[in-house]
Amino acid sequence: MRRIAALLFVLVAGSARAQEPRFDVALAARVFAAGLDFIAPRSLDPVTVADLAGWGLHGIPALDPAFTAGIVNGQVQLSDPKGIIYARLAPPDGNGPATSAAWGEAVAALAGAASLASAPVRSAGTQGVIQSVFDEMFNHLDPYSRYVAPVAAEEDRARRSGEAGAGLALERDRSGIVIRSVNADGSGAAAGLRAGDHVLAVDGQPTRNQDVATVADWISGDEGTVVELLVRDVHGRVRQVAAERAVTPPETVFASRVGDVLLLRVAFFAEDTDLRVSTELAQAVHGRRPVRGAILDLRDNHGGLLRQAVAASELMLGGGVVVTTAGRDPQASHVWEADSPDLLAGRPIVVLVDGRSASAAEIMAAALADRGRAVVTGSATYGKGLVQAVTTLPDGGELFVSWSRLLAPDGWPLQGLGVLPQVCTSLGEASLHEQLDALSAGRDLLGPALARARAARPPLPEAQAVELRNACPAAIGGDEDLGAARWLLAHSAAYGAALLPGAMRASP
Repeated sequence: MRRIAALLFVLVAGSARAQEPRFDVALAARVFAAGLDFIAPRSLDPVTVADLAGWGLHGIPALDPAFTAGIVNGQVQLSDPKGIIYARLAPPDGNGPATSAAWGEAVAALAGAASLASAPVRSAGTQGVIQSVFDEMFNHLDPYSRYVAPVAAEEDRARRSGEAGAGLALERDRSGIVIRSVNADGSGAAAGLRAGDHVLAVDGQPTRNQDVATVADWISGDEGTVVELLVRDVHGRVRQVAAERAVTPPETVFASRVGDVLLLRVAFFAEDTDLRVSTELAQAVHGRRPVRGAILDLRDNHGGLLRQAVAASELMLGGGVVVTTAGRDPQASHVWEADSPDLLAGRPIVVLVDGRSASAAEIMAAALADRGRAVVTGSATYGKGLVQAVTTLPDGGELFVSWSRLLAPDGWPLQGLGVLPQVCTSLGEASLHEQLDALSAGRDLLGPALARARAARPPLPEAQAVELRNACPAAIGGDEDLGAARWLLAHSAAYGAALLPGAMRASP
């Protein structure tokens, strides 16, 4: 009986070990080699393949703190308190595909040895180890360079290219699933669906007691297929609607009027944002009731496509520099210039920003401010001024590597600093009224702070960036932003005093 029990224990233990994910040394070596070869020549600051690999080795102790891993006396070593577990000669230093391949194989071999010796490393599996190694590499670079594992990368690629559906945004109310909004370019709009319609069933499946995500998933599907929706409109009429699934560009631009002022909200910058902005500007100027000015709302705009930010900005600039990208790789450096006419024909513009305005939104705000084309109002923006290059790795994951800095037309960096507004609303109501009163008298109280911010040059120390931003601390936008914008457009002298060239001439 004892021998039988011992045999059963061995069988069970062996079965458990067999079920554990096997670390794929060959795949990891290819992934690391491709990653090292992509990162080294593109990172913002010079770095060698050996530096990156050495940092990446620390990803093994991150999974199992009992280990120590690194480059010791010319060797790639893995050890624990009892001694050295694995060691080999470190590959030669340098850059290039051959060096990257050698270091990729060395890191993968050490990780394979760690997997054999450690349950935590084994349980992380191949993808967990790859993630940990890249995470440690990027801990030494910048906040936005990153590795995205295959499953998440595939989902991101699908989102970037758009998902086939009917162009509907859903929400739940007391009586069920309701259409919150309909994309004007989507098949749902063409089929007659309207905001406020309740979705009772999708392809015969009742939506009763279903959540929004489930119903949205039912509506989505392969491009070109047809989805059948049973809906009840706001008048209580029930009808069946068929819509062909299509990849619909997301709604990014929302236009309305506040009296004779165009209010244009850009939620983010997608593939066709410039076309939508162009359409709204043209209608506002050449329609039956031309506007006298515009408020461009970029609050809570987290960014998007750089090219779209440039293209949308140039519609209001009429020429000149929009933004400059600067990096070590020659392909990362570029001067983006506007070559389209100003569709607003010089009408005044106020740009609203807040602490959540980032990246592409900051490009637009900085360009319009630096070029003296708009008064930026609100608070300091997020300060994301790095551009990432992207590659797909052999495992299907993706690397995002920051390879260039965004510089405003006047040369100051967006990274860390963000855009300092010409009219600050985050200092409180009393301060805002004081600023507006001063502008009415031709004085710009924020002029000295703006001049210091525009004189900054990269790389900007964090402490200096914080000091400059304190002149108008980042905050979430509120009603006072829109109120200040309308006031500025109604008081041309104050608006003129707030334009950046005037602020730059202000005396400290």
